[in-house]
Amino acid sequence: MLRIAIIGGGISGLSAAFTLEKSRRGGALLDYVLYESGPRLGGVLLTERSNGCIFEAGPDSFLTEKPWARELCRELGLEDQLVPSNDAERKTYILKKGRLVEIPDGLLFLVPTKILPTLWSPLFSARTKLRMALEWFHPPRKSSQDESVAAMVERHYGREMVDGLADPLLSGVYGGEASQLSVQAVLPRLVEMEATYGSLGRAMLAARKQAASANRRPARPLFTALKEGMQQMVDAVLSRLPPTSLRLRTEVQAVERQDAGWMVSTPPRSEQFDGVIVATPAPVAAGLLRGTSAPLGEELLGIPYTSSITVNLVYDQAVRTWLPPGFGFLVPASEGRRILAATFVHNKFPYRAPEDRALLRCFIGGARNEILFALSDEEIVEIASQELEQIMGLRADPLSARLYRWKSAMAQYGVSHLERLARIDNLLSPLPSLALAGNAYRGIGVPDCIRTGHEAARKLLSFLGLAAKTAPAATDAP
Repeated sequence: MLRIAIIGGGISGLSAAFTLEKSRRGGALLDYVLYESGPRLGGVLLTERSNGCIFEAGPDSFLTEKPWARELCRELGLEDQLVPSNDAERKTYILKKGRLVEIPDGLLFLVPTKILPTLWSPLFSARTKLRMALEWFHPPRKSSQDESVAAMVERHYGREMVDGLADPLLSGVYGGEASQLSVQAVLPRLVEMEATYGSLGRAMLAARKQAASANRRPARPLFTALKEGMQQMVDAVLSRLPPTSLRLRTEVQAVERQDAGWMVSTPPRSEQFDGVIVATPAPVAAGLLRGTSAPLGEELLGIPYTSSITVNLVYDQAVRTWLPPGFGFLVPASEGRRILAATFVHNKFPYRAPEDRALLRCFIGGARNEILFALSDEEIVEIASQELEQIMGLRADPLSARLYRWKSAMAQYGVSHLERLARIDNLLSPLPSLALAGNAYRGIGVPDCIRTGHEAARKLLSFLGLAAKTAPAATDAP
C-alpha cells in the first residue's frame, strides 16, 4: 500500500486529495492523509449566511475563462449550481480626485480598444489620451528580461495610466503594487502581444476578431460563482473524501527525506509516506523543507505575501436604491484611502442579498496597509463606513457587518518570479516524490489553485506508477 501525505487543507490541498481519491476508487493500492493545522478545511473559501445575505470571507467567484474550477464543479455534480455574474450591470468606477469615474467602454483590463469612449472619458488627461493614440504605432518589442507591470504600462501609455488604473486594478486582485509585480508572471499575454504586434491596442483588437470568427457562441460571463457560496465547492469535495484521511488541528512540524520515502512529524507521532504534497503558503513550505534542501527553502522563503481584510456591510432598501449601478469601484493609492476596492454584491450577484437589502464588500489591506491588522474589528468597520461616506456620500449606518482577516494570504509575483520558479523546479528535480501546490507559483485565483493541486497529485501518481488508476467522481465517501 503506497501512502501520500498532503500538507495544507485549502482548495489546492483538497483538489490534490480529490484526485488521489479518484485513483484509489479506481483500484490503486493507495492511502493518503491530509494534514490541516486549523479547525476547518477550505482555506479562504468560507461562506456564511445571515438574514438572507450570503457573505463571502474570501473570493466571491472565479474567472470563467479559466476552466479548472468549472471542471471540478462538473465532476462534483455542481454544474447546475454555477451562476454567472450579472454582466448587464458590469460597470466599474475609479476614484479620481475624490470622485467616482466610470472606466470607459472598450478598456480591456489595461488596454484601450475603443477610441471615442476613451477620448470622452474624464478618467484620463489630454496628454494620456494622446499617448493612447500614439500607442497604436508602438513597434514590436521582444525581450527575455522581465520587468514590472508598471514599467510596461508606462512605456505604452504613460505614468498616469500606471497610477490611475494599473495600480488599483492589480491591488484589487493581488493586494500588491504594479511597480513590484512581474509582467511576465502576472500578464504574460501582454508580453506576447507586444512581441508580435508592438501596440497592445491593435493586438487586443486582433485577438477579439479571431475569437469572434472562431466562436459564434454567446460571450461567457466574466465571473462564475456557486449559488450557495464558494464554500459549496469545498463541502462537495469533502463529501467525496473519507473522514479517516483528514487530520484537522494537526500541525506538521517536520518533513524529512528517509531512504526512498518521507517522514512527516506531527505531535505526538511521526508517519512514513512514499510521497508528499506541500500545499501551504510558500513561507510555511520553506520551513518544512529547509532540512531536506536548504536552497529550496531559501527560494520558497523569497516569495513575498501581503494580507487582506474583507468587510461585508448590509444596508437597507433606501441605500440599495441610492447606490450607483455597477459592480463597484477601485481606489488608487494616490487618493490616500485605506479601502482598496468595494464590490456592490447585490448588483454583481443579485441572489446573494434580498431585494430589500444592499450588500457591500470592502477590501482593506494590501502591501501599504499591514498596520491595520493591529486594529480591532470595530475600528476597521468604522474605517470602512467613514471612507464609504467620504467616497460616495453614503451616510447610512450598516444594519450588520461581517469582517474577515487573511494574514499573509496573497502571494506576490515579483519581477523575475518565473526565474525563481525555474530554480525551484530544478531543485525539485532530484525529489520526484515531492510536489508543491498553492497560490505561490503560477496563479493566485481559485482555478489556478485547483489546477496546481491536480497537477501535484498527478505528478506523484505518475512517479509511483499509479497514473492509470482512475475512476469517475463518486457521489459520496465510503
